[in-house]
Amino acid sequence: MNRPIHGSCLCGGVRFEVDPPFLQASHCHCDRCRKHSGTAVCTQARVRREQFRLLQGEELIEVYGKGEGAVKAFCVNCGSSLFGGDWPDGPQVSIRMRAFDDDPGIRPQFHTFVDDRAPWDTITDDLPQYSERRTHFKAHAAAQTTAANELVHSPPA
Repeated sequence: MNRPIHGSCLCGGVRFEVDPPFLQASHCHCDRCRKHSGTAVCTQARVRREQFRLLQGEELIEVYGKGEGAVKAFCVNCGSSLFGGDWPDGPQVSIRMRAFDDDPGIRPQFHTFVDDRAPWDTITDDLPQYSERRTHFKAHAAAQTTAANELVHSPPA
């Protein structure tokens, strides 16, 4: 049985939980995500909307960039970047992985928009790299994610 994964902003005003398994996790190098995160990449994990619950702080979440591509949903108190994608309306929730308080069990599986990365950004891992957005995943990647989530979230024998 999977246990919920908890997350929050820096000040703790926004709290949420997610029921695994995750759909994917990735590093995005696009200009927008780099500006959103203030770093070389924006590392995010996605779940279906029905797997996500906002526990507190809805009134603290501000959304920047609606209608301009992926949004930045952040806490107005501490500035923590929390959610992206189509927040709050899409069929999936894109969660900034640094917002998790618990180990989500999933690890980034690939890099996107690598042609847009900053000149000082050197990718040093062996994950697959894509020049654009990655929208579909191979069946084996989904199976690996499910297996990894089961290993992390299974009770000890």
